[in-house]
Amino acid sequence: MSAINKEAVKQFLMELQDSICQQLEQVDGQAEFIEDAWHREPGERLGGGGRTRVMKDGAVFEQGGVNFSHVQGKEMPASATAHRSELAGRHFEAMGVSLVMHPNNPYVPTSHANVRFFIAEKEGEEPIWWFGGGFDLTPFYPFEEDAQYWHDVAKELCAPFGSEVYAEHKAWCDKYFYLPHRDETRGVGGLFFDDLNQWEFDKCFDYIKAVGEGYTQAYLPIVERRKDIEYGDRERQFQLYRRGRYVEFNLVFDRGTLFGLQSGGRTESILMSMPPLARWEYSYQVEPGSPEAELYDRFLKPREW
Repeated sequence: MSAINKEAVKQFLMELQDSICQQLEQVDGQAEFIEDAWHREPGERLGGGGRTRVMKDGAVFEQGGVNFSHVQGKEMPASATAHRSELAGRHFEAMGVSLVMHPNNPYVPTSHANVRFFIAEKEGEEPIWWFGGGFDLTPFYPFEEDAQYWHDVAKELCAPFGSEVYAEHKAWCDKYFYLPHRDETRGVGGLFFDDLNQWEFDKCFDYIKAVGEGYTQAYLPIVERRKDIEYGDRERQFQLYRRGRYVEFNLVFDRGTLFGLQSGGRTESILMSMPPLARWEYSYQVEPGSPEAELYDRFLKPREW
């Protein structure tokens, strides 16, 4: 059985953050990521640190962030141990890269990606560890070819790890990024997985490498195809309305957001995923047969690609 190597995971995650930031800056062509490095001394709650990187007012991206964090705690939040009693009494470490990019142009989808590693240890006992992550796409004016390409990349990167992996993690993504109070998915899905430890450590680690590095391969060609399409106030207002769904999901259902806030994490970094502008409208209805209606009719429900 391959040995657990926390330092190798941390090094990869920091290099992944660097690589993704460089590629996004190149596509934007105007804005750069501003880094806010932070550190907390160990105490009653989370210790550790990270590098929060935020891009604002770009030519392509209105706002976005690519965060790296590595935190440690003496004990898990009660909300976690209630579901995983074996974690009680263990100190833990969590590290990961998490990103969300909110584009200016409504024809460019919002995207999210995350890869992370968790380990809980107790003297005299075997460590409990797992990987998690994935990526998903949230279009406002979706294009069939873009969604197909996004999923084709996901299928390709999953293939070396088993014929069943894409189908399982695609279905998990559809289920996870679902807003039950709206009866719709957040977008067109992608991959999502958690508690990944059924393979040896090295194979699990290789999988998050593939997912992390596959994000820009899947997203940037879509950005390039759509970033120069002309749009008006109608499209902008619909984009802002649909961003409201993003906020609803992140604040009500997202595990990473809830874990971070409940464990005393750094609020500014946790809420980096929020869009800079969003709106809500009472009893909004799309016009039948409109491009906006197509999003609801054909894309906000699980489907095979």
